[in-house]
Amino acid sequence: MKKFLLLLATAFLFALLTACGGSDEGAEDNANSGEGSDEENTEIVVGASSVPHAEILEKAKPILEEKGITLKVEEYQDYILPNKDLDSGTLDANYFQHPPYLKAQEEEFGYDFVNLGGVHVEPMAIYSKNIKSVDDIKEGTDVIISRSEPDHGRILSLFEAAGLITLKEGVDKASATLEDIAENPKNLNFSPDANAELLPQMYEKEQDALVAINGNYAIEAGLSPVDDSIFHEGEDTPFPNVVVTRSEDKDSEALKTLVEVLQSDEIQTFIEEEYKGEIVPAPTSGE
Repeated sequence: MKKFLLLLATAFLFALLTACGGSDEGAEDNANSGEGSDEENTEIVVGASSVPHAEILEKAKPILEEKGITLKVEEYQDYILPNKDLDSGTLDANYFQHPPYLKAQEEEFGYDFVNLGGVHVEPMAIYSKNIKSVDDIKEGTDVIISRSEPDHGRILSLFEAAGLITLKEGVDKASATLEDIAENPKNLNFSPDANAELLPQMYEKEQDALVAINGNYAIEAGLSPVDDSIFHEGEDTPFPNVVVTRSEDKDSEALKTLVEVLQSDEIQTFIEEEYKGEIVPAPTSGE
């Protein structure tokens, strides 16, 4: 009888150990396959200028979270590092530039990037402390513009639209340079010597000059492209700010979702209401 009970106890212990081992193995299999647990969010890191890009991305964060995407925003104060960091893999995408600038950066540095689509437009505008209208612009007035050549065509097109210069016939206005000025009746002195982020400081310092300031830097400095400028771009400008990634990641579902959210009615309405015409939704995809 004692021998029988001993055998029964041994069999029971063996069965118990086997069951526990099977349970652990099954748990491990479930962990490896993702079964029985919530699917982890996909994280994407996007570099952006502080205003308005980072603000717009922050508005998109909760929408993306609902779609299983965690968005991390890295803010930049210049136009060089966001593309360098994207190329190195520090970023998954960036959102700060328009297509002509992107093209120039690719040609200069050999980047293999893809434009995933436009989100908004920042009207370029011309400011001055002491000059209040186009009629007040005097002969030989200094015009301070960014040293970034991809902005020059945009600025020159704006001056031509204001009737202050004429560009050479047949020139591509988006890529026009200072050498493409055909007529300059007021002999305006264009000085392409300032970094774009320093232009608001030049506006404060050079009070008798005209200063062309990019929309994001103007707004960050408390200037309204609509209310404080002498003249500015309209909503039909072909310079949307776009989301950019490396070519190898162009089919990323997370990045496609990011662009879809940024182009959604909810975010586009936010842009209209938050910036009141100083920043406007992109009219096209920016391709």
